Amino acid sequence: MKKACTIAGSAARGGAGIQADLKTFQELGVYGTSTITAFVASHPETKQGVYTQPLEIIEAQLHTIHSQIGIDALKTGMLFTKDIIELIADWLPTAHVKNIVIDPVMFGKVGTALMEEGAMSSLKDFLLPQATIITPNMPEAEYLLGGSQLTTVADLQDAVRDLHKLGSQHVLVKGGRLEGPAIDVLYNGSKMLTLEAPRVDTVHTNGAGCSYSAAITAGLAQELSVEDAVIRAKKFVTAGIRRAIPFETVAGAIDHRAFKEVGENGVIIEKIE
Repeated sequence: MKKACTIAGSAARGGAGIQADLKTFQELGVYGTSTITAFVASHPETKQGVYTQPLEIIEAQLHTIHSQIGIDALKTGMLFTKDIIELIADWLPTAHVKNIVIDPVMFGKVGTALMEEGAMSSLKDFLLPQATIITPNMPEAEYLLGGSQLTTVADLQDAVRDLHKLGSQHVLVKGGRLEGPAIDVLYNGSKMLTLEAPRVDTVHTNGAGCSYSAAITAGLAQELSVEDAVIRAKKFVTAGIRRAIPFETVAGAIDHRAFKEVGENGVIIEKIE
């Protein structure tokens, strides 16, 4: 069995972060390991929501996974601090991992900051250039591009070209916040691919972005091409959103079982040379 690693935050609600990644790995048939960078949960009195882990604990997890299990592909999710980003960036060349998926997690579904101020330059300078693929959503892409507003598919196409200049081999910008169909754009420096799925009218999409990048990671671990891994991941997350699990007081989570059980045939792929 191929092995995939996630380096991200632990989400107490179970829909996003490490929990979503491991569910995705399991459903897509790879063995999942995890390095927890922080715990995300709301304290009832202090209102603190993110509890980062000491670098020593993060290093110990990375060493254990790499030396005892092995890694065919890995993804990063919420890293939060400059020091954690730079730790991961320094460790990656020593691990010799072929497939690296960077999900530049910066904001939660309701705009909650998931990266501290001052960490952006380290992400752009040290981590993104090592990526096989980066997977920003629209707000993250806008932030990486210095505040450019993305409002159309043409804007997404311009964004992937500009983001590719930051050094990753491939760029996937997720257009879930556009009106109309859910359109994402993939670019490798020469070829562009648009992926379109019917929009699902729901607020229950917690973990969709994490699961999308985790599904890409699983595909790369299984030696799919980047293009094929992204196409399958788009189908996986679309199926999960269609059969989302609602919660009573907060936005619900996608159903990670949906793709395996019912499949997904509503994704349209268009290549633009």
